[in-house]
Amino acid sequence: MQEESGSSSYRPLDPGCLFAGAAERSGDRPGHTAVDFPVAVVLPAGGSGERMGLPTPKQFCTILDRPLISYTIQAFERLSWIGTIVVVIAKENHDLMLNIVRKFNHTKVKVVHGGTTRHRSIFNGLQAFSNTSDDSLTPKPKVVIIHDAVRPFVEEDLLLKITLAAKEQGASGAIRPLVSTVIATTSEGYLDHSLERAKYRASEMPQGFLYDIIFQAYQRVTYKRDLAAAEAIIKETLSMSAYIITEADAEAVKLARTLQKNLATLNMMVTDIIPCAKEINSDSLSKTLNFIQISENGSNFSGVLEMVKSFEDTNHSRLYPVVIVWVQLNMTKQSFDTQKADDLKAFMGLASEVLQGNILLYGIQTDHSKVPEQWERSVERLAQITVALIRDRNAALTGQILQA
Repeated sequence: MQEESGSSSYRPLDPGCLFAGAAERSGDRPGHTAVDFPVAVVLPAGGSGERMGLPTPKQFCTILDRPLISYTIQAFERLSWIGTIVVVIAKENHDLMLNIVRKFNHTKVKVVHGGTTRHRSIFNGLQAFSNTSDDSLTPKPKVVIIHDAVRPFVEEDLLLKITLAAKEQGASGAIRPLVSTVIATTSEGYLDHSLERAKYRASEMPQGFLYDIIFQAYQRVTYKRDLAAAEAIIKETLSMSAYIITEADAEAVKLARTLQKNLATLNMMVTDIIPCAKEINSDSLSKTLNFIQISENGSNFSGVLEMVKSFEDTNHSRLYPVVIVWVQLNMTKQSFDTQKADDLKAFMGLASEVLQGNILLYGIQTDHSKVPEQWERSVERLAQITVALIRDRNAALTGQILQA
């Protein structure tokens, strides 16, 4: 600690004083004057402190009457060639961070909210510089430095080297020799061999990047991951319910009820069992986008045609593909394509036609069995295939007749 002159009290340790000599000398070095381009810093500080078992996140823990994150900010803020310091924090810590900025007179800081992961939080920090004008508080930098908010002891010499290397090479970072032994394992989890530490280095913060390069990289990766996650959520949500439409035949009705129970075990609810496709109305269409039509062999797919007509008559707006699964209950053990080759060709043609209207039409044949155990297995397979078709919504499989 350092005692203030004329006072018996102690002030918080300023990390800048540890490197004051280096900072003073840097002005005399040609390398210092080379930073004639805008440089910014992103400090992800959204951690919860769970790993340390602390009630307060580590970055906000107080050391000598000053939060740790303030020391880290000061380590960058003291450098004249660093413009903006973006601190990325959890939303619930927003006011706390603003109070720290005001109390310790941090003048280069911009506070933004983080995401659910460190990856997303860094991207949010990078976004603070996008689409800004020249007179904005957060002008787009040439080089951005990413550093841990809880690591205040970073030397100017290192920051200078990383910044200049990033400008020339596109990316740079700090490395150190490996201290721990690194081992490779077999597929069974046994020790295979240890790596020769002299050949490898550990990557550490800080890291520097040309802003345009790192922003585009995060943008591509983050968006692809987010879109994939969003698509999975949407598919899962749209697959939670279905209507079953069945003919009046006793076996078809029995299959509908058994299938309903099997779908429930796969987390798909059957909203209702409808005896006729003509009874589908706009209210039914608003409750689900999935329909299962059950017909006994010998019947054509007239019920499917009636459903398609219902969509047209109600002018149903389909923001996401509607799925119709036509289940052909085979009571005669005769294969579908042998028995009704013409119907198969017509079914494929219909599937191709309605696909243009955002309707996915699939077919499944299941053979009836009087042996209870065998019949149960058939219905289980039918339910599994049905759920898979509805969840995947794969256009390439439309018009096909699958065997359950």
